[in-house]
This record gives sequence, C-alpha cells and structure tokens, in this order.
Amino acid sequence: MTDPSAADAEKAAEFEHHRSLLFGVAYRMLGTVGDAEDVVQEAFLRFRQADEVHSPRPFLVRIVTNLSLDVLKSAREQRETYIGPWLPEPLETALSPQEQMLMGESISMAFLVLMESLSPLERAVYLLREVFSYEYEDIAQMIGRGESACRQLYHRAKAHVSERRPRFAVAPEAHQRVVEQFLTAVGSGDLHRLEMLLAEDVRLWSDGGGKVTAATRPLTGAATVAEFLIGISRGYDPARMTTEIVQVNGSAALLIREGGRAIVVFTFDTDGERLTALRLIRSPDKLIRL
Repeated sequence: MTDPSAADAEKAAEFEHHRSLLFGVAYRMLGTVGDAEDVVQEAFLRFRQADEVHSPRPFLVRIVTNLSLDVLKSAREQRETYIGPWLPEPLETALSPQEQMLMGESISMAFLVLMESLSPLERAVYLLREVFSYEYEDIAQMIGRGESACRQLYHRAKAHVSERRPRFAVAPEAHQRVVEQFLTAVGSGDLHRLEMLLAEDVRLWSDGGGKVTAATRPLTGAATVAEFLIGISRGYDPARMTTEIVQVNGSAALLIREGGRAIVVFTFDTDGERLTALRLIRSPDKLIRL
C-alpha cells in the first residue's frame, strides 16, 4: 500500500518541476501576477486531489489554461469599467541577454497589452501554439474545441498580432542605452533633449487604477509626451525618491520609489534610437510586489 504522505510529497515535487511553466501560461493569459499565482495554486490543489495522472505536464497546463479562461470572463467585464487605460501588472525578471532575445517579447509589456485585444480563446490558442509550441491536437484537448476550430482561432489571432506588434526587434543593449538616455534627459529637465529622444508618433499610456493621479487617455506625439513627462518629474521630491533601472517584463525599465515604496514603473518600446511607446504603471495594486 502506498504511503499517502510519500505520494503527496512526490506530487508536490512533480508540481514544482512545472511551476515556472504554469505561471508563465497564467501570467501571459491574465496579465496580473496575483491572479496568475492564484490560478497556479488552484491547479496544485486539483493535481494533489486527482487520483492518477499519467502525464502531469499536459494535465496541469490544461487546468491552468481553463482556470485562466474562467478568470478572464470576469476580468474583462471589470476592465471595461476601468478608469483610464488598463495595463498589465509589471513582472520583475532576471533574464540573460540570450534569454531576452529568445523569450523576452512574449512577456514584454507590449505583447501582454496586445494579448488584451484578443478574445480569451484566441489568446489561449495563440499562446499555447506560438509561445509554448503545443500541437493543435493537444490544444484541442486542453480547451475542449475541435482541431479545426483551434486552427481558425490561431490564424485569426496571429493575423491580428502581426498587424499590431512592434515593428522593431531591438538588442537588449540598445534598449538599455535608450532607457539610460531617457533617465538623463528627464533628470536634467531638458525638454528639447527629451523630445529628441522620442519618436515623432510616440504614445504614452498611464495606469493609475483610479487610485492615483494618471492620464486617463493615451498621449500622442513627441512634444505632448515630453511636456507631460517633464511636468510630472517636477512633482517628485529628490530627497525622498530613488530611481533605478531594473529588468521588468524582459527588458530595461525604470522603477521609482518613495520612502522605499514603489510608486511608478516606466516600461518602454524603442527602435534602438528613439522611444516609440511608454507605459507608466502607477496603480498601487500593481506595484506591491516590486
């Protein structure tokens, strides 16, 4: 007779082997660290209660995918009434330059925002196929749809993503350099220098979650964005603030703290020379893990 405690320990060890994959699926599906962690924990409970699982990895990915789809149903309704732009919760990462090039885009802020424009099923199929390389037969079993339907969902999602994804693949070193130049320009209060660092059609989104002051609509254009950034920088007290370049969602970002507490994260898209998009996450709920 199998010792129940030994069986539980074996299952726990097996689950830990897949935890990073499961979190990766859930986070890319949901765009929030807390919800992703909750989904992974629920998957563990269901795995522990299952009588016999011959193939743990597909079993667990199926559970996480379907739990994420359930969460998205209510989340999408809440986001429709969200005050101002909704941005994903930033995830602090520690990828090597090689890992950034290989997988950085699939956890980038730009990619996660793009996932928001897909339907939940499109998102699930696209991620499982494009990011995690599952076959259509496996995806069909995971989400309870036919292979033909999964192919249609994937091709529709891929066409949508291809039309809207960033135009430039930038080396991590080039991205870091532009972020450093941005920090210098804003820190010096040099409006002209900052404006020259921004693409002519640059866009800025600011997510305050209705809890802190933030732009409730996207800002467009180098002059408009530069003036906005210089304006908010003047409201910061250097004696209480610290600014550091950190790796968030696979690339260099700015993290500003006040009294040790994170108050804003800046993430960037760049063509290697100028910034093409900026996203400011100021919602306190999305900064508590940084």
